Amino acid sequence: MDSPDPDGLLAEQLLRLTRRLQRIQSRQLEPIDITPAQFRLLRTVAHYEDPPRMADLAQRLDVVPRAVTTLVDGLEANDRVRRVPDPTNRRVVRIEITEGGRATLRSLRNARKAAAEEILAPLTAEQREVLGGLLTALVDGMPERRRC
Repeated sequence: MDSPDPDGLLAEQLLRLTRRLQRIQSRQLEPIDITPAQFRLLRTVAHYEDPPRMADLAQRLDVVPRAVTTLVDGLEANDRVRRVPDPTNRRVVRIEITEGGRATLRSLRNARKAAAEEILAPLTAEQREVLGGLLTALVDGMPERRRC
């Protein structure tokens, strides 16, 4: 009989938790009518001081430019972002967040907070602090290219 593999068990628990978090997040995003990929793009656009170019977004999100175009199309159709001309180069299009996009981000932050509260409910404040430290150590140990 094989002895238990603690690392394998831990990896399985992390995968199960990730899937559960994704299900909860999808449930929270559904009424807001936004996909996780659109949410990620919207959040990324909001972090820029000046409206970014599509190429900037593709590089930042580590996706092909066509994927950004599709995501922007969906967000623009729901008045969450808009395409604006670059003031210095008329061939360049920039992506600007709208007030509707900002309102969506506020709703999404509340949804993420509710999802986190649901996941973390069984933990005490001390356990949450320990978990936060452990997750930080894991994230900080990841190669830079994989961080989101």
